Amino acid sequence: MIWFVLASLAPVALLLLALFSWGGWGFVALLYISVFVYALDRLGRSRAAVPSAPASPGLADALSVALALGHLALLAALIARLPDLPLAHAIATGLGLGLFMGQVTHPNAHELIHHRNRTLRRLGTALYTSMLIGHHVSAHLRVHHVHVSTAADPNSAPQGQSFFAFLPRAWVGSFIEGARAETALRQRATQRRQGLHPYVIYVAGAAALLALTFAWSGGPGLIALLCVCAYAQIQIFLADYLQHYGLRRARLPSGRVEPVGPQHSWNSPHWYSSALMLNAPRHSDHHVNR
Repeated sequence: MIWFVLASLAPVALLLLALFSWGGWGFVALLYISVFVYALDRLGRSRAAVPSAPASPGLADALSVALALGHLALLAALIARLPDLPLAHAIATGLGLGLFMGQVTHPNAHELIHHRNRTLRRLGTALYTSMLIGHHVSAHLRVHHVHVSTAADPNSAPQGQSFFAFLPRAWVGSFIEGARAETALRQRATQRRQGLHPYVIYVAGAAALLALTFAWSGGPGLIALLCVCAYAQIQIFLADYLQHYGLRRARLPSGRVEPVGPQHSWNSPHWYSSALMLNAPRHSDHHVNR
């Protein structure tokens, strides 16, 4: 558990220092998430990936909440402070923020939206909405886990498709298919009291964040937020692209596709990046056991 804590919380501290202290910390944060993590993975090649089951679920939840609060603090600091940094420092810090959101907040939010606790699920939804990609919640739960490694899943890349062709297809396709799945689910549950359509929450939340950002920091703050969120979203879709690239579930004689198995996801066994990303690179385990 200690490696999860150290690896994932370190960039929060470095990025906060970059935004509120010496701007050069942005370069340190960027090097940490990229070069330092890569170097530790290479140096520890003989080491197995971090075990997926922490000693205490309570500690795991506490880390998830701490990372969520760290993300929200960084988001507020990004809006308030990033436009005031010197250009080179702002770019380095912005890249570090985008990497943190895509490589740490995304795996954390991903775990939260699968959580049994409703409050923690809502926290995961808030994290994705704050990155202007709230629809990923519905697309992941209602579409990806149902149709993974088939042509019906916009986030499962077929063999031969480049990432640059996959990205717009996956963004638009997941938005549309997630909305269809949520609407169909609501139509099947007419006897149960229903709240707002999730897409109202996603869109309204994103619009409110953009409006508050413009009111707080004007055009520069809004541009900074859009750039960092766009870079974070690229990280999210790059993970989807790699985790299922070219893998397809076979169609059975009955006409249905075979059940999801370990062979339908790619994994990465590197120990330190696994700790940084809360074991997200062990993707087969997630699909088989969720």
